Amino acid sequence: PHADRHAVPYRAGSAAPSTPAPERPLPQGNLRARLTSFVGRESDIAAITADLAGARLVTLLGPGGAGKTRLSQEAAEAADGAWRDGTWLAELAPVDDPGTVPEAVLAALGARETVLRGAGAEELRAADRHGDDPLVRLLEHCARRRMLILLDNCEHVIDAAARLAEELLARCPGVTVLATSREPLGVPGEVVRPVEPLPDPMALRLLAERGAAARPGFRTDDDPEAAAEICRRLDGLPLAIELAAARLRMLTPRQIADRLDDRFRLLTGGSRTVLPRQQTLRAVVDWSWDLLDEGERAALRALSVFAGGCDLAAAEAVIGPDALDLLGSLVDKSLVVAAPTGDGTMRYRLLETVAEYAAERLDEADDRAAAERRHLVHFRELARRAEPLLRGREQLACFGRLEVEYENLRTALRRAVAARDEHEALCLVHSLAWFWTIRGLRADARHWSRAAAELGPD
Repeated sequence: PHADRHAVPYRAGSAAPSTPAPERPLPQGNLRARLTSFVGRESDIAAITADLAGARLVTLLGPGGAGKTRLSQEAAEAADGAWRDGTWLAELAPVDDPGTVPEAVLAALGARETVLRGAGAEELRAADRHGDDPLVRLLEHCARRRMLILLDNCEHVIDAAARLAEELLARCPGVTVLATSREPLGVPGEVVRPVEPLPDPMALRLLAERGAAARPGFRTDDDPEAAAEICRRLDGLPLAIELAAARLRMLTPRQIADRLDDRFRLLTGGSRTVLPRQQTLRAVVDWSWDLLDEGERAALRALSVFAGGCDLAAAEAVIGPDALDLLGSLVDKSLVVAAPTGDGTMRYRLLETVAEYAAERLDEADDRAAAERRHLVHFRELARRAEPLLRGREQLACFGRLEVEYENLRTALRRAVAARDEHEALCLVHSLAWFWTIRGLRADARHWSRAAAELGPD
């Protein structure tokens, strides 16, 4: 054999030639490198990591465009060392047939061909008599592994995803599931982690970073008011903010902010490489709408007539007697935001993007006049019943109630005046007169009193 002529000879007493350090083994799994920066969410990642340490099924829940998919991957990567057999992403968005969910997950894990052997194999073979049941092969593949499986975008195959998750958890003790969905899977032991819209500072930072990528030199500080308005009116939804940032190639922040009343036509410049339902703002909301039944759609349309949200009594007045069940379903599907109030009740509201979409659907269904009429009657009665109580021992409680509902009361007044309904307008003005006096709202009192008076005979 011939020695390498370029090798450095070893001499006694000299240091031994160094050997290259062994390369670290590549991590197992199929998570791809992300192509854009990840903004904020540090506290969310910490919370999800803690959830995964104590539960085997964690579901990230939120509306379309909230960034659940990206957050799940960042959180999984942050906690990757906890699973010796890696982290595996199963994308369910392209799955049309719920019956093929196990096969899709099996393919994502690269486990299409699995040999059954070891303890429990005979039981699995009995269940898989033909040897081609994807669920059986998936369970056998995962049975002895310690791994994290991301089930991404479960909402359109929610029942199948839930059954699969339950089987994996029951039959594969080393498997943990992190799911993303617009509604909970409803599996025992599930921990639900809501994914909230980005807070203002993080939303502005996202707009700044994506805006600079679309238009070099862009800075939110050049027009901070317009930038803040964009983030606020887009509810802090990352996808909507990224679509707005793409428009900075041709519009200024002020032009974008001024056109957000027509946001579904404006925000259409998504990436060509993402799923079609993520390329435009309308497609994002269409996806959620298509998953609703007719009762849920009717309820969502009706909720668009409120201003500033509503309580359960108002929702029942406008939606009907099934409001409780329908609201619960819409909350579960991340289309209605429910938040507790200081008086021990819950308040329900729509994100501005969802409200605009639902209002369009209300017009298409030709239900606006009836829904607005029910809204007007409810708040006229609220004001009428509260008026005498403002002068007695219940003044503080009634005052607080009218404060909370003032946007709805003004909306009812505006609709009564627009419809030239003199009776309703005068009733509201009379009922609110003392409230306006206490609150010092002289401009409102003059404006609405004049507007109601002008509805009378010329």
